Amino acid sequence: MRDTYFERTLVLLCQHDAEGAMGVVINREHPTTVDEVIETLSEEHPSVCPRGKTDLLTWWGGPVDQTTGFVLWPGTVNEDEGWNVAENVAVSPSLERLVALLEQDTHFRICLGYAGWGAGQLEDEIRCGAWLVVDVNEKIVFDTPIEDRYDMALASLGLSAHTIWMQPIDE
Repeated sequence: MRDTYFERTLVLLCQHDAEGAMGVVINREHPTTVDEVIETLSEEHPSVCPRGKTDLLTWWGGPVDQTTGFVLWPGTVNEDEGWNVAENVAVSPSLERLVALLEQDTHFRICLGYAGWGAGQLEDEIRCGAWLVVDVNEKIVFDTPIEDRYDMALASLGLSAHTIWMQPIDE
């Protein structure tokens, strides 16, 4: 899509129903580190314990509410706590889930912000060709370098960035 926010993005769709859709971008880094998020949270929530220092960056989840965080990890989650977007790919906005992942020393990532669509909006954008839909692939989400994810997702459809043409959305 030719849009400042979404050009060459890969959105992991978490929820899609009659009321709208919500997802997180998984191929753009955010300048905030995971440690900075955890340190800020630990000041307000004593249950969040800082872990060893790393420079691991968070991901820019989308333009909506940059103060909202979502944790992604290879695993599953209860429906009341988040979304199982594919086998072994879970997403949750739960602070308790983040604490549990920290305690278990589980591999996870944090997205700040999200992408959202109103009722019927995403379907209309897909219909007009603004988005391509691919199956969720755990290896792309967690193992593929961030700069290669878009191309890997296109390749799963037998496409490359040079073989598609996207036009701007009229909003």
